[in-house]
This record gives sequence, structure tokens and C-alpha cells, in this order.
Amino acid sequence: MGGHGRRLGVRLVWALVALWGAATAAFFAQVLLPGDRATIILNIRAGQPIARTPEELADINAAYGLQDPVLVQYWHYLSGLLRGDLGDSYQQHRSVAAIIVEQLAPTLTLTLTAIALAWAIMLVTVVLTAGRPRAGRLASAVEVAAASTPHYWLGIVLLVVFALQLGWFPVVGAGTPAALVLPALTLAVPLAGFLGQSTRSAFETALQQPFVLTARTRGASDLQVRVRHVLRHSLLPAITLSGWALGAIISGAVVVEAVFTRSGIGSVLVTAVNNQDLPIVTGVVVLVAALYVVANLLVDLLHSLVDPRLEQS
Repeated sequence: MGGHGRRLGVRLVWALVALWGAATAAFFAQVLLPGDRATIILNIRAGQPIARTPEELADINAAYGLQDPVLVQYWHYLSGLLRGDLGDSYQQHRSVAAIIVEQLAPTLTLTLTAIALAWAIMLVTVVLTAGRPRAGRLASAVEVAAASTPHYWLGIVLLVVFALQLGWFPVVGAGTPAALVLPALTLAVPLAGFLGQSTRSAFETALQQPFVLTARTRGASDLQVRVRHVLRHSLLPAITLSGWALGAIISGAVVVEAVFTRSGIGSVLVTAVNNQDLPIVTGVVVLVAALYVVANLLVDLLHSLVDPRLEQS
């Protein structure tokens, strides 16, 4: 346990460093943008660029602390993050944290459903086809094609075929299981391709190990050998990719939520970018970084559960 505890401690330190780096990059992205931020804020609120009086600019500078030195602003920003304060929206005049929390549930539901679907597709495909020459080659080719499919293109195809032409699913909206199927598949299919490619090689290698022959001589069927014995020894690559996938899928959700007109973090981010609402943009960046870091810490814990030998390393 000592070795694993030390490794987890190192990962936690690097996780904090990664979060600090993401927060720092988000802060200086605001500071280094061309133009006067007070003027930008007033223009956003007015909906159009117009001349501003010195008094108006002074009020905004005082309200947001923009007259302070950059390092002072940076310190206030970091200390605010530690309290869960992501700042206030330039346009909505509300807490960024509150805005994000309101839209977080639909995005997390979509993300976790997509990951679960991707795992289901990958497991069925790999278990049934790995080690079988013809079926394996066909499945491998399909995985390569799926992994290279853009979310935007796949979402439109699924929308046209299954919503518009066949009418099996609603065209737009959210809130029902049926409305979640196509967006989740749009994110799940490419991820299933990535997971399948990484798992298939490990699965085929595990099929050649002596414990497989031992299980067969004890009377286990081919499917039992694959599910009970081989699968556990080939999941580490897919688990590792799932940590990366959480951040990638949340990024992909920006596109998917736009295609399927769903509410969520993606739609909030698109609106904020279009309106130059920088606190929301940087808040989403920090959130995605935090989710990515947490996911990778969970992956490290899952590694030790799947392969207890890692505890002794």
C-alpha cells in the first residue's frame, strides 16, 4: 500500500499543479486580450460599442478591481477560486459558478451516458471478435473508422436518419431518455473506436497467456474464458483512455449540444464566447480542467482495483 500511496500522493500534487496552471492560463488570457476591459464590459452590457465617459469606466474598474496591479488581481482571482468564486458574468450580472451549476447536470448526464455507451459497445465488440481473424479484422477496421469520425458530422447524420427520416427520436430538446440517445451515441461511437483499438491488442495478447489454457482445461467455455479471465487483464488501456475521454467528451459536448439544441455547459460556453463574456469562458475552462484532473485520479485508483499488483509497485 505504501508504494501505491506514494504514487497517488505524487499524482495529487501534479493534479494541483495542473489546476493551478489551467487557472493561471485562464486569468492571463483575460488580462492579455487587446482593448480596455472596462470598455468591453460596458459594451457587452449595452449590446453595442459606444463612447464611454471616464466616470463610467471608473465605476467598472472599481467594481471589478481592474485598477489594481496585475499581480494583485491574480491573487484575488486565485483566492476566489479556492472559495469557489469564479467571478461574475459581464452580461448576466450573476455569479459564474451559479450559471455553470445550473447547466452542469445536462452536460454531465450526456457525458456519463456517452462513456457508458462507449464502454458497452467496446466490450461487446472486443469480447466477441478479438482473436478471431475475419471478425477481428472487420471490427478493427470499423473501430478505426469510428475513432476518426468527427462529432459534428456524425451528429448530423444520426439526426437526419433517425430523427428526421425515421422519426424514432425527437429532433431537438432534452429532458427525456429518448432525447438523450442520439447525442450520447454521437459522443460514444468515436470513443468506442478509441477504446476498442487500445483494448483489442491487450485482449489478444492475454488470450495467448497460460492461464487461458488452464481455464479451458477446467471446462470453461470460450465466452466464460473471455469474460471472466481475459477481459480483466486487458482493461487497463481502456481505463486509462477513459480518464482522457472525460475531458475530451465534455469538449465534444460543445458541438453536440449545438447540433441537437440541448442546454448545458456547451451552449453556455458558445454563448459566452460570442458575447465576449470572459468570466464564463474562463470558468468553464477551469471546470473542465478540474473534471479532467479528478477523472485521472479516479483512473489511478481503478488501476489498482483491476490489477492489484500495482499496489506493490
